[in-house]
This record gives sequence, C-alpha cells and structure tokens, in this order.
Amino acid sequence: MPFIPHTEEDVKSMLAAIGVDSIENLFDEIPAELRAEDLTKVPEGVSEMEIARIMHEHAEKDSRALCFAGAGAYEHHIPAAVWEITTRGEFYSAYTPYQAEASQGTLQLLYEYQTMMASLTGMDISNASLYDGASALAEAVLMAIRANRKSKSKRILMPRTVNPKYRQVAHNICKGQGISFEELDFDMEGGHIRLDSLPKDPGDFAALVIPQPNYFGVLEDIDALTDWAHEHKALVIAVVNPTSLALLKAPGSWGEIGADITCGEGQPLGAPLSSGGPYFGFMACREKYVRQMPGRIIGRTVDLDGKEGFTLTLQAREQHIRRSKATSNICTNQGLLVTAATIYMSIVGPDGLTKVAHASHNNTESLVKKLESTGKTRRLFNRPVFHESVMLFDLPTDELMKKMSARKILPGVDISDDYPELGNVMLICATETKTDADLQTYADLVAELTK
Repeated sequence: MPFIPHTEEDVKSMLAAIGVDSIENLFDEIPAELRAEDLTKVPEGVSEMEIARIMHEHAEKDSRALCFAGAGAYEHHIPAAVWEITTRGEFYSAYTPYQAEASQGTLQLLYEYQTMMASLTGMDISNASLYDGASALAEAVLMAIRANRKSKSKRILMPRTVNPKYRQVAHNICKGQGISFEELDFDMEGGHIRLDSLPKDPGDFAALVIPQPNYFGVLEDIDALTDWAHEHKALVIAVVNPTSLALLKAPGSWGEIGADITCGEGQPLGAPLSSGGPYFGFMACREKYVRQMPGRIIGRTVDLDGKEGFTLTLQAREQHIRRSKATSNICTNQGLLVTAATIYMSIVGPDGLTKVAHASHNNTESLVKKLESTGKTRRLFNRPVFHESVMLFDLPTDELMKKMSARKILPGVDISDDYPELGNVMLICATETKTDADLQTYADLVAELTK
C-alpha cells in the first residue's frame, strides 16, 4: 500500500516553486473532452486495517477447485525448494546484469538455464527468456523474416491448430511491419495438418509455424511438415510445450535438418497458475541465426588469470540506444520466472521431467476413458495426443462448465467460440497432480449432470 508523505503545506510550497496555482493546472494541456469526470463509483479511502479485512474476506471466497483446464497454462507440482530459493534476496531483487563484474551469480544461473533449454529443445543456442509464449511466437516470426535471406516475402503460414491467443498476439505485434499470416486449416478427423492439404505451389513464404503438441493436444506430423517447408526454402518455427519434450522428439531433430527456431511458454517449468501470470517465453535457434535472435544471451569465458566468468554476449548496443535498428524491444524480461525454471529443472532432472510427462499423459488418457464410459461424451479427434484432448459433449459446454464450476471442478476450456464448427467441445487436461479418485469424481459428475 503506497504511503504519500506530503502535507498540504508541502504541496503548496512545491506548486509555488514552479509557479503553478494548483495540481489541476499541471494537466491543462489535456483537452476537456478527453478528461475523466468525477469518479463517483470509487469509495472514500479507508484505513489500512479496514482494507486488509476487506481483502481477506475476498480471499476467503476463493476456494480450491479440481482443475482440468490447460490450453497453454498447466497445473504441475512445484517442489517447495523452487520458490524458497527463487525468492531469496540474491535472486528476488537482482536486476538486469549489465555490469558483469557485479552480476556473476545471476549470469551463471542464466547461462545454466540456456544450457538446459538448448539441451531440452535440441537446438544450438537459447536466449534468456522473453515475456510469454505468445510474444515469443511473435518475436520468432519477426526473427524468421530477418533471418530468411532466401525469401523476399513477408508471408507466414500459420496453422489454425496454433493457440488462438498466440495467433492474435502475433498478428497484433507484426501487422505494423506488413507481415501477413495465411491460415492453414486442420483435418476434422485427426485435428492435425494433413500434408496433402498443403498447397502444391505455395509460392514464396518466409516460414511455417508448427505446434507440437498443437492446441488440441494432438501430435502433428512434424517430420513431413518440416521437410516440406525446407523444400520450399522456408524456415520452420516450432511452438512446443517444454514438458512434452521429455517424451517427444526435440525440434532440433525434426525432419532432415531440424526446426530453425523453437519457442513456447515456460510456465510448466516451475511457475504456478497464479490467476494468469506472470509467465515467461523461451526461444532457441540454430547457430547460423543467432545474431537475429532477440533477448539476452549469456556467454562463458575465462579472464587473464584463467578464472571462469560469465557475461552478456552478442548483444548490440542498439538494443538500448538505437532502437530503430534493434532486433527486438525486449529489455526487461521475466528473469525471476527463468530463475524458478532453472531451479525446477535442476531439482527435477531429466528423469523426473520424464516421469512428470508420462504421468500427465497417462492421467489424461485415463480421464478420457472414464468420460467416454459415461456415454455422454467422446473424444473428438482420432490422432495421438500428449496430455490434452478435445471432448465432444451432449450438453452445451457453457452450461456444463457453469454447473461443474459450482461443484468446485474446473472441467476444461470451452473452445467452441474459437472453433464453432466443432460443436459442444471442451479442451480437457490432466497432469501428474491428479489422482485416480480425482478423475473418477470428474466422470461421475458429468454422468450426473447430463442425465
């Protein structure tokens, strides 16, 4: 809660010093028609004790519910040590490591993070985070336009199986630079991009975006799609769930030569759902494109005495002072979330991440079978999935969601507005946090509410 120490006399003294009669006169350049009128619905100020009580009363209204929603943000178990370490003062209050000699701890952690992400994605180089998964995709598109010297166009092939919110953000960020997005539709039976549905002569385009798994949880035919794009002299932008990479083929191994740029949302790696954020985006690429990659890159070196040290590298000053020539507007990033992700990956390790991915996939498959046994819903697509699945319900999904939410179950994400042609569909997700009893509770409630 902010504390403003200035008395009325202090305010008058300051106004007199600058020759202004009132604070209101400081804003006289704003036209009257643009100024807000009195805030009649804002209550009078109350004491700290009173506001604290109000906030506690609101907090008590929030009850924990069984969450089966995914669509880009997932409820995973986070070991207690992750945020105990992340919120230590050394990390919690650390700022941008411009002065390497004073920031060795932060720089080393970011270097370790980059190493882990490069290993997880199978790419050569990783940066040290972006804002979130959606803006990471937008930055990857801008990077692909710069990096693909063989393409003279600003066309990006964007499947509808990419998260709709990601597509909206990418459009909003990139439209001012004349970049066009051409949608690729999906197969109604498989929920994926069919290779034979791609244009025979697509013309000049800069990049193809490939989600894996896609927004429906379905696995795409990544090898064929990657090779098709490269045959047409386009780059491949992979949008991936980092947890899935413990089981699925890394983007660096897609097709003959691998994806060119990989990006996605890092929230599954140690960040809680937290009512929508903050989260962080990640990006990695092939070494030949590293100079076009936005964000920070941390390098390891040795000093004159042979001692190991870390520093910012390959970061032109244009990022800070000549913004018209910068590769990105990313300066302040999600460093604290990256810290949590690094600690999470260190604690869980490769075997632990594989167990998380296996358990999440198995729980989702079990939930689908229990739901189908009710006879009131069925799996919509016939392709393999990771840990999400689109279910078609007999009951309108908005009605079902309201009824289930009232019974403290968040049943999934209603995607019928974004994909009206699919009908009463819901995207459901189960992670390693769910027990068999939780899954059965969900199925039993669906059976009860759809009688």
